[in-house]
Amino acid sequence: MAVITQFVVVREGVEKMTFTSKKEADAYDKMLDVVDSLVPFLSASDVNLDENTCEQLAFYLANNKDELGNLLKGVVKTKAAEPKPKKKTVKQD
Repeated sequence: MAVITQFVVVREGVEKMTFTSKKEADAYDKMLDVVDSLVPFLSASDVNLDENTCEQLAFYLANNKDELGNLLKGVVKTKAAEPKPKKKTVKQD
């Protein structure tokens, strides 16, 4: 018989997600904390968002918090430069 350790994230008595590592479970729990903070912040804005859209936007922002933080700091992500096509040399006879 195998023993499997699972870490379950529970919010308000509801099981949200199950993980096999504590690190992943803690990261997800922290992300949910950020969502819980963002929902009232977004709801208080002048933008007319219904509850579902507000929650989806909060999840998106929380999942992309590192990139969002950089954008708010003014750090612009540069696209990787595409390699220039090599010029063909033409032999003239």
